[in-house]
Amino acid sequence: MSDDVKYGLAGVMTDDTAVSKVMPETNSLTYRGYAVQDLATQCRFEETAYLIWNKELPNQSQLDEFNAKEKSLRGLSDDLISVMRKFPKDAHPMATLRTAVSFLGLEDRDIEDHATEDLYERAMLMYAKIPQIVATDFRLRNGKEPIAPDSSLGFSENFFHMCFGEVPAEETVKCFDISMTLYAEHSFNASTFTSRVIASSLSGIYSAVTGAIGSLKGPLHGGANEAVMYMLQEVGTAENARAWMLDALATKKKIMGFGHRVYRSGDSRVPTMTDAYKKMVDIIDTDEARKYWEMSRILDETMVSEKGIYPNLDFPAGPAYYLMGFEIPMFTPIFVMSRITGWTAHIMEQLGDNKLIRPLSNYTGEDQRDVPPMSAR
Repeated sequence: MSDDVKYGLAGVMTDDTAVSKVMPETNSLTYRGYAVQDLATQCRFEETAYLIWNKELPNQSQLDEFNAKEKSLRGLSDDLISVMRKFPKDAHPMATLRTAVSFLGLEDRDIEDHATEDLYERAMLMYAKIPQIVATDFRLRNGKEPIAPDSSLGFSENFFHMCFGEVPAEETVKCFDISMTLYAEHSFNASTFTSRVIASSLSGIYSAVTGAIGSLKGPLHGGANEAVMYMLQEVGTAENARAWMLDALATKKKIMGFGHRVYRSGDSRVPTMTDAYKKMVDIIDTDEARKYWEMSRILDETMVSEKGIYPNLDFPAGPAYYLMGFEIPMFTPIFVMSRITGWTAHIMEQLGDNKLIRPLSNYTGEDQRDVPPMSAR
C-alpha cells in the first residue's frame, strides 16, 4: 500500500457543493444550511424535497404548486407495469427498481439530457414515479394487483395507500415522513458520488440515477438498513443481545448499523429517527415490537461501552420500517424514494459546471515487458 494513495478516497475533497454539509461545530447534518433534525420534525418531506432542489424552503403557494406538479406526474405506463409483471419474484427489489428506472429513461424520448430545466423536470418525474414502482413491485411479488396512486393524498400517505390499500394513523405517517427527510441527502456518499461520476461523462440523468441505485444496493451503503433488521432477527431476544454483541466483537464479525466515516461523535440523524422508532413501538404496542426495541437498546449500549462506536441512521430506521409493515427487502428501495432528491440535486450541480471525473491510480503491477513466443511460455 502506498502512503500517497487515499484508499476509499477518505479525506479527499473532489468538488464543491452547496447541497449539504455536516457542520463540525455542531456535528449536525444540514441541507442548504438547515439542520436535518429540524427539517424532519418541523416540515413535511415535500418541503424538504423542494428545499434540496430550489435552495430555499417554499412558502405555501410554492409548496402547493410543487405538490400539484408531483401529483400530475404520478402513474406508470402500461408498458412498464407489463414489464414489471415479468420480473422474477425472487429478485431483490433494488434490482427490479434499478431496471424499472432504466425503463423510465427508455420511455423518455424528448429529453435534452443536459439542459437544467429538463434535468429538474426529470428529477420531479422520478420523485413522483419511484414510490409507485416500489409499491407495484411489492404487490406483484406477493401475488396482488397494483394499486393506482391517489392524487388526493400527500407523498407519504400515497405510498402507504399504493402498498396496502389504506393509509395508517397520522402518527405512523409522520414517523415514515421523518425517515424520508433524514435519508434525503448526505453529501458525497458512495451512491451520490457514483451519480456525479456518471453525470460527468454526459451519459444522462437516468444513467446517473440507475448507477446510484446500483451503488446504494450494497450492504455497506444503503442495504445496511436491511442488514440491521436481519441482525435483530438473528439476535432473537433481548436476553441474548449483550452476549451476541460481545461475541460478534470478539470474532470481528461485521456489525451493521454502527459507525460512519463522516461522524465522530454520533450520527446527528439518529436521535430523531430513534424517537420515531420508539413512537412506532408505542403505536404497535406488541411484545414483538417491545422485544426489538429492547434488543436495539442493549446492542447500542454494548457497542458504545465496549468500542465507543455509535449507531448510524440505518440502526433505528430498519426496525422502524419493519414495524410499519414493510418487508425487509423493501427498506433500501424506500431509501431511494427519499435519496432521489439528493442524487438529482448533485447531478444538476455537477452538470452546472461540469468536468469529467477521472482520478489517477497507483500502479502496482509488472513493469513493461516483451511478449514471449508461445514456445517460451
